[in-house]
Amino acid sequence: MKCPTFAAVVALWGALGLGGLARASEQGTASRADDFVGCPDAKSDAALAGSLCARFGAPLDYAAPNGEQVELFVRKFPAVGRSAGQVWLVAGGPGESGASFYPLLKTLRSSFPGYDLMIPDHRGTGFSSRLCQKEESADSAGGAALEGAEWATCFEALEAHSKRTRAFTITHSARDLRALMERYSTGRKTWLYGVSYGTQLVLRMMTVAPPKRLDGIVLDSLVPPETTEQWDLSHRSAVVDEVGRGVLARCDADPGCRARLGNSAVAAMQSLVDDPRLSEAVPGGRPKLFFGALLDSPALRARIPLILAGIRGGDLAPLRKVEQDLEALGAPFDHFPQASISIPLVAVISASENNARPGLTQAQVDAEAAGLLFVSSLPGQLVGRTSLAYPRDEWFGRSPATLPPVLVLQGDMDPKTPLAGAQAHLRLLPEAAGVNLVTVKGGPHFLLYTAPACFKATVSTFVQKRRAPRAACSL
Repeated sequence: MKCPTFAAVVALWGALGLGGLARASEQGTASRADDFVGCPDAKSDAALAGSLCARFGAPLDYAAPNGEQVELFVRKFPAVGRSAGQVWLVAGGPGESGASFYPLLKTLRSSFPGYDLMIPDHRGTGFSSRLCQKEESADSAGGAALEGAEWATCFEALEAHSKRTRAFTITHSARDLRALMERYSTGRKTWLYGVSYGTQLVLRMMTVAPPKRLDGIVLDSLVPPETTEQWDLSHRSAVVDEVGRGVLARCDADPGCRARLGNSAVAAMQSLVDDPRLSEAVPGGRPKLFFGALLDSPALRARIPLILAGIRGGDLAPLRKVEQDLEALGAPFDHFPQASISIPLVAVISASENNARPGLTQAQVDAEAAGLLFVSSLPGQLVGRTSLAYPRDEWFGRSPATLPPVLVLQGDMDPKTPLAGAQAHLRLLPEAAGVNLVTVKGGPHFLLYTAPACFKATVSTFVQKRRAPRAACSL
C-alpha cells in the first residue's frame, strides 16, 4: 500500500537537492550543501519529529571517482540532551531503506541511550539514487514501487544500462557507508548496527574500508558465510522448512496441542498441503508459502496449530484472523513514503553475491519444494536473473583483518539467517577484540523488532560494558 503523500514529500526533497537550503535557517545556516538541515517531513509526521536530513554525493563507481555520482540520503535523530556520540543503523534487504528503523525509535533510544541515531538509505533504496531512475521515481505510476508496465520497462533499462546497473554492488555500498560515517563524524563514540543483509554490508565495509573510529558493532541476525552454499538464498526454503517443522514438533510434544489437532501437527500440515480442496482456503492457495511467512512472528507462528485445527474442522475464522494480523504487521513500516522495498536492487545483489547456484531452474525449485512443508518465495525469484549479475570482486568471501568489540544477536528459530550459519560465520572472524554471541531462545529474524526486550537488555549492557550478558535471552 502506498502512502498518498509520497510524491509531495519527494518533491520537497527535490527542492533540497541543490538550492533547497532555505529550511536550513530552522537549524542554523548550512555551510555546505551536504550539511544536515531540518527534514521537510518532520513537521507533518510526528514519528519523524526533530529529525535532520542530509544528501551526500558519492561516486557511482569508486574506481572512477570523477565520473557519474549517486546521491545518498541520511536521516539523523539527535539524542535527547547532550549527545554521547553516534549509532549508525544499517538496514537489511538488500532493498530496504532506513525507514525500516523509524517505527523502532523507542527501542533504539533505550538500547543506545544518549546517542544520535544515524540512518542512511543504501544506494538504490529510499530517497537515495535508485536503479530504475524513471520507474522508481516519485511521479511514476507506482511511486517508489514498480507497478504494471513499469516492471518490464525497469528491467529493460537495467539491461540497457548494464554498466550503471553493475555499479550497485555491496562493495560500493560499503564504501558509501564509510564515506558517510567519516563525513558526519563528530569525533565522539561511534557504534555500528546492522541487521540481516546489513550485517553483510557492515562486515564488507570493515574488510574494504574500515572507519577511523569505531567503538563497537552490533550484528542482528548475522548472515551465513558468503562462500557457503548450504544457507545461500537458493536454499532458503530448506531453512524455512526446518524452522517450521520445529514449530510443529513443539506442538507434537505438548499433549494438549496434539489433542486439539486429533493427531500429529506434522501430519495435519502434510494433509493440508496434499489436499487441493483444503489448500484453496489458504491465501493464494499456497499453504507452504503462507505458513512460512508466519514464522517471522513469534505470536503468529504460535497460532499455526490452532489454524490447522480450524481448517480440518471447517472453521476458517482462525485463518482469516491471522491473515489480517499478518497484513497489520507491515502497517507501521508502510506508513513511510520511502519504505517500499527496491525489487530491482534485490534482484541485482541477490543474483550477484548471494546465489550459489546461478544455473538454478524452476524445475529444480519445484522439485526441492515438493518434499517440504514450509517454503520461501526467494529461490523461485532467483531463476533467470543471471543477466543482471555483476562479477564478484576481490572482497567476496573475505573477512575483516581486525574488528572492535562485536555483539552478535541470533535467534535459534530464525527462518532467514539460521543460527548454524551465524556460528559458521563467527568462526571466520578475528577474535582479538572479542566477538560475543547471544542466542535468543525462540527468537526469529530481526530481533530489534521481534524481540525488543531481549534486544534492549543485551545491547544496552554491551554498549555500557563492551561485553554481552553471560546468560542467553528467551522470548
